[in-house]
Amino acid sequence: MNSFFAFLNRMKFIQRWSLMRSTIPENISEHSQQVATIGHCLGVINNAVFGGDVNPDTVCSIAVFHEATEVITGDLPTPIKYYNMSLNSAYKELEDIAADKLLSYLPEELQEYYSDLIKPDTSSYEYKLVKAADKICALIKCIDELKAGNTEFRKAKLSIEKEIARFNIPEVKYFLDNFLDAFSLSLDELSQE
Repeated sequence: MNSFFAFLNRMKFIQRWSLMRSTIPENISEHSQQVATIGHCLGVINNAVFGGDVNPDTVCSIAVFHEATEVITGDLPTPIKYYNMSLNSAYKELEDIAADKLLSYLPEELQEYYSDLIKPDTSSYEYKLVKAADKICALIKCIDELKAGNTEFRKAKLSIEKEIARFNIPEVKYFLDNFLDAFSLSLDELSQE
């Protein structure tokens, strides 16, 4: 039986931010869609603003699948995942095993194609843009929670802002400079723009 897509359908059941009180629940399916949208935009910015040659569709596709292994592993909270190198290494090994298992749920003739999405080339610029988009989405989550009065995300926001600054990617700076402030606005304020 080929259950790959049935497993992906379960992404909607894997909740993010499990150690934090959230006013707005978020699952990995929703998160992946947002990362895909912002990742695609980063690819477009690379080409349109900085004269690059990134394939935005590849960035988008990698982003859609970037959390897929969590249907097997679950979502391990960041503070635990990065608690020490030994734990991080073990989790990466678990993710590799989960990726192989997930790919085994596809017909053999499709496995190679999806392997490039489930186990992407982590040295590619497209992958780097997905990682940056992932952090931008975490920052947006913090902004949403703080707007809702949830101060639990105040420290996370500061930490994520520092991580994003370390990327030193011009597309990320462009996105933040041109789009981030709008995420702090209410619907009425957005409509008046």
